[in-house]
Amino acid sequence: MILIADCGSTKIDWCVLSDEKKVAKQVFTLGMNAVMLTEEEMQGRIAAELMPELGELSSSIEAVYFYGAGCLAPEVCANVANALRSNLPSAATVEVYSDLLAAARALCGRTGGIACILGTGANSCYYDGESIVKNVSPLGFILGDEGSGAVLGKLFLGDVLKNQLPASVAEEFLTEYNLTLLDVIRRVYKEPQPNRFLASVTPFISSHLDVPEIRSMVLDAFRAFFRRNVRQYESYDDKTAHFAGSIAYYFREVLEEAAAAEGFSVGLILKSPMEGLVKFHTA
Repeated sequence: MILIADCGSTKIDWCVLSDEKKVAKQVFTLGMNAVMLTEEEMQGRIAAELMPELGELSSSIEAVYFYGAGCLAPEVCANVANALRSNLPSAATVEVYSDLLAAARALCGRTGGIACILGTGANSCYYDGESIVKNVSPLGFILGDEGSGAVLGKLFLGDVLKNQLPASVAEEFLTEYNLTLLDVIRRVYKEPQPNRFLASVTPFISSHLDVPEIRSMVLDAFRAFFRRNVRQYESYDDKTAHFAGSIAYYFREVLEEAAAAEGFSVGLILKSPMEGLVKFHTA
């Protein structure tokens, strides 16, 4: 059996494939960023959240393919691999890759193309069918991450609190989410993982795209993603961008409008890379 993991900031999607290359079990646990956690912390999280769910299957896992946020530097990948090996000693193979390569393999398989992530965070690359050959650094939700859930949330909350939206919409939001100005300031500036909090308001944004101010904000954010990221892959003569992530999935109509306005088209969109990763690893 093999275990595939797609690890993001919000959740980890774990999928066990049987020797017959069929899904034997799928488990979801809380997300983690390998840059932010020590090897011991990751080891503990895996032991507490994943292992009880795997049960007896854990002793049959012979290979692990882990794709995770922050898994770029060799020392970070080594920490993740060690944390996995300590919990899954039967695994002869443990390979750790970036979440961006997960998106590229899931979206493009073994064919070249532009692969993008639009979820809580954002990222993009040009993938040649084997490896990532060019990547524009996303820079996180403070300096970049255009079009991500965190940035949409940041822009939206700023508009709510600076009276840039119809008063009825702002009041509806603050009531539905039970928030005050001080609550927002505390959640963004004082509490850990403000990106998750910011992204948590995107369902409200998605359900209010009929409000012109909100639709315009989302469209501008997506156009910025294409201008500041995707446009830098034009040298590969590719004008189609493929997307993985919940923001791309639920905001597809506005994303396609933004792409067309910037001279691109949108190809495959996957809510989660796991479906594509299963195909990649069983091909």
